[in-house]
Order: sequence, then structure tokens, then C-alpha cells
Amino acid sequence: MIKHDEELIALADTYSAHNYHPLPVVVAHAEGAWMTDVEGRRYLDMLAGYSALNFGHRNPRLIEAAKQQLDRVTLTSRAFHNDRFAPFCRQLAELCGMDMVLAMNTGAEAVETAVKTARKWGYEVKGVPDGRAKIVVATDNFHGRTTTIVSFSTDEDARRHFGPYTPGFEVLPYGDAETLRNVVAADPEIVAVLLEPIQGEAGVLVPAPGYLAEVRRLCTEHNVLFIADEIQSGLGRTGRTFACEHEGVVPDMYILGKALGGGVLPVSAVVSSREVLGVYKPGEHGSTFGGNPLACAVGLEVLEMLRSGEFQQRSAELGEHLHRELNALVGGPVTAVRGRGLWAGVDIDPARGTGRDVSRELMARGVLVKDTHGTTIRIAPPLVIEKDDLDWGLEQLRAVLSG
Repeated sequence: MIKHDEELIALADTYSAHNYHPLPVVVAHAEGAWMTDVEGRRYLDMLAGYSALNFGHRNPRLIEAAKQQLDRVTLTSRAFHNDRFAPFCRQLAELCGMDMVLAMNTGAEAVETAVKTARKWGYEVKGVPDGRAKIVVATDNFHGRTTTIVSFSTDEDARRHFGPYTPGFEVLPYGDAETLRNVVAADPEIVAVLLEPIQGEAGVLVPAPGYLAEVRRLCTEHNVLFIADEIQSGLGRTGRTFACEHEGVVPDMYILGKALGGGVLPVSAVVSSREVLGVYKPGEHGSTFGGNPLACAVGLEVLEMLRSGEFQQRSAELGEHLHRELNALVGGPVTAVRGRGLWAGVDIDPARGTGRDVSRELMARGVLVKDTHGTTIRIAPPLVIEKDDLDWGLEQLRAVLSG
């Protein structure tokens, strides 16, 4: 067994496609908010798998749920029912205040499902002429990397040389309610507005107060579906179950993933009303692994953990502390801080270095974060992180930035 970072990184470089640029650390073990590499070095995880690990690495409750299900049945396909599927759908629908669930696996699959659903609803319920439905999306969005999704991306790295692109999307400035108002009012063929309530990949961008509420109002007024992609922002990350709750907004459709699988396996879902998801008939959409018994067993435990509100409250309280400490750094090497709960985008002065430079320096001090868009680092520790560990991680950041 290979036990050295350099050898494993070289092996990966040789045999895997270069579609990622990971930091040079090779994790072999993890628990809670801590990870250990193959050579025994420990690191504080301040990224949490882009929110997939909201409940920490190897959360005992989730691991036990998976182990029990592994001893029973793991996959039936949707050709048959399984005894975990119906309870999972019911409890997820109840958590969201919705009627129905369409279970998938990855976040991108769920976004594709939402796009298909909105179009079908537009034709069969709203009455848009077939083949004419349009979906409004936002600049700097990140919803995945399938060919349909990159068709409406404004990130050239994600989009370039993957055409021809899928039509039917109109890209508007994120946070610009006036432009959205004019476009939606003028075009009856718009069937949905698809947004991240907080844009994660773009650098944890939080829209101005009132924006999401205005999106909700406009969608209601013009019979347009408001689709909230809460794959990263949902399930406790921002201090609420959903980021939309910060403005008292309920969308027509939630897109969920990442933390729904508890960091154990991929679980995603589209959750909506009976009017919207009721447009499907057998054979029109599906997934062999979507709603499998193992995924549902883990998902049920995730939903049980969220029901208590403990993780949402922890994120809110520790998040307030996190943002207070980070905002104290603004004015030096830090030019701006954004976010909510245990989620922050920290802009680094280019004179100090790139986001990747800071990430590598933090890695050398035992803290793992990840850069985005050149000069920004994202901080999103597991919601189970201890305050002392969070403070230690922030101390390392201060040391790096003052060095």
C-alpha cells in the first residue's frame, strides 16, 4: 500500500483526467471536523466538502444508519418499492412544506430534473407553446457541469468548447430585481426563475435584502415557478434550514443535494407541490439509483437530525462569531467578507497573493480551505466544529495574512 503523498498525487496525475486542481494533500482518515493524511498529518477541515459534510466526517448517527441498511438491502431500482423510500419522501416533503419529492443522486442531476420539470409544467399547466419555454437564470451561477447546465453558465472555464449549447435560458444579472421585473413581465413564455439564494461558487455572494422576496412576488404575479437551488446553501449551512428563510420566502421548488447524503453517499432531490411534480407519468424521468434504500436510510437520519433545529442553531451562533472575527480582518490583506452562518467568502488583496496561495499556506499550518475565482477563499466548516477548533483555524488565517 502506498503511504506517501507525493507518490499518490503522481499516480492520480497519471491515471485520472485533470478536471480538478486539488491542493497537494492526500486524506486517509477523517472524523468530525478533522482529517488526517496518509503520512499522519492532521488538518482542520474548513470546507466540509462544499457543504456535503455539514454534519461532519463519519457522523456516528449517519454511519450507524448506513451500516444497518447495508445489512438489509442497498438497491432495488425503481422497478420495485423499498421500505425506506416512502418514509424518506414524506419526511423530506414535510421538512420543505411541500407535497412531493423526486429523488435523484447528484446535485447536477437534480438541477436537470428541475429544468425538465419546469418545462413540462410550462407546457401542460401554464400553456406555453411546445418547445418555447424559457428559464431565467443569473450571472455567476453554479448549478453543475452537465452540457445543459454549462449552456447557461457565465464561467468560461466551465463553458468553453462544450457547445453546441442548449437553448431556452435567459441570463440576467444576479440581484437585479428591476431587470428581472421587466423581462418577466414582457415574456409570457418564461416558465421559471432558477436561482441560488446565496451563490457559493461565485464567492458566497449574498443578494441585497428584499431581492429574494421580490423574485417570489414577481413569480407569483406572472405565473412563473421560483426554483431555489439550495444544494450548498440548504440544510443548516446558513443558520436556517434553508437560505430562503432569511427573507421569509418559500419557493415553488427546492433543489437539494450535498448534505442530504450526510457526506456518506450522493443523495439529491427536487421537492415541490403536487401541481408541479404531478406532471410526470411513468417512463418520463428516472434514475436507477435515485431513491435507493441505502440513500433513503441515510437521508432519513439526516432529516431526523435537522428536525431538532440543533444544527441550524449551531450554525447561526458559530456563524455570528465567524463573521465577527473575519470582518475584523477587513482593511488589511482582506478586502471583503460575505456570507451567512458557517459560510463565508473572503476576498484577498491581490497584492498579498492569490486565493490559492493563501490556501496552500493555510494547508502548511494544518487548515484546509479552497480558493475560487482567483482571489477569494471559501470558509465552510462542518456544523459540528467545536468553537475552540474554529478559533484555532481563524488564528492560523490571521497568522498567514500577517506573514
